[in-house]
Amino acid sequence: MSAASAPASAPLGAQHVQRLQAARAAVLAQVRKAIVGQDRVVDDVLTSFFAGGHCLITGVPGLAKTLLIASLGQALALSFKRIQFTPDLMPSDIVGYEVLKEEGGKRKLVFVEGPIFSNIVLADEINRTPPKTQAALLEAMQERQVTSGGVTRPLVEPFFVLATQNPIEQEGTYPLPLAQQDRFMYSLVIGYPTKDEELAILDRTTSETKSAIESALSAEQLLEAQRVVRALPVSSAVARYAVRLAAASRPKHATAPDFIRQFVSIGASLRGSQYLVLAARARAALEGRLAPSVDDVKAVALPVLRHRIVPNFKADAAKIGSEQLVEKLLKAVEPPRSGL
Repeated sequence: MSAASAPASAPLGAQHVQRLQAARAAVLAQVRKAIVGQDRVVDDVLTSFFAGGHCLITGVPGLAKTLLIASLGQALALSFKRIQFTPDLMPSDIVGYEVLKEEGGKRKLVFVEGPIFSNIVLADEINRTPPKTQAALLEAMQERQVTSGGVTRPLVEPFFVLATQNPIEQEGTYPLPLAQQDRFMYSLVIGYPTKDEELAILDRTTSETKSAIESALSAEQLLEAQRVVRALPVSSAVARYAVRLAAASRPKHATAPDFIRQFVSIGASLRGSQYLVLAARARAALEGRLAPSVDDVKAVALPVLRHRIVPNFKADAAKIGSEQLVEKLLKAVEPPRSGL
């Protein structure tokens, strides 16, 4: 993409989404040099990048969660920092801290930037640190800034937090607070590869042949792509459907189905409907379409709502998870014909 193609200076047209498609294909070609399979997860992470949202990725160890994120950083020519979350990690280890420095015979406090000052921040095993340290990411993820020592400092753009967590081990872990989870646009689950994919992984990782990942997209080009995504028009029908879907997930809302009232403790926040529309925009643009449809909202509903719908004790006893509730919700909520 060139600067002249930005929608702010020209009407949005087919050439803009075509450039977006080409950019996605170029990035995907580079990522595929390191990642085998996991098509849905890779597509969803790329969609979140073009939408400008953060991702929470859940999976057992050894499924290339960290490798995927690092490979994206290389393919996108973005600065990348990894934070290994541990029980003794402090907020200053993420945000930064002030130190005394002597200059010209005088001492003054100097701020040392933490790893949060990067385009892509990998919060590895984020649930291994207490909520106090997890909360160090809250301001950064929402406002794209951090406050330390009474001074607010902007973060570099684009800025993404991609967090991983292990769903198996429970000892020494701290569940993410709902406020923290709600900052993530997508919650993705990565599973085991197929037999053929695992054979391909073995061949690639146990031989001397390694393919170097090259930069396919600059930070400036990615920011422009995000502007294109946000410029896509959304029809009132699509917007109403996203609002109805999020509202119906709230057990105290008048439109909530019986199974939501029975099995849900907390439904989607306002960010739920916002991210449904934003993710639908990104999906449509990356598929070469100039406007999202209701089907786009349905396609992104699971990763957007999976972590925003909280099952209650009855659901746990009946072994009904948030994924099942989202699937039932999609069947229960019909696209609106008129009004909300």
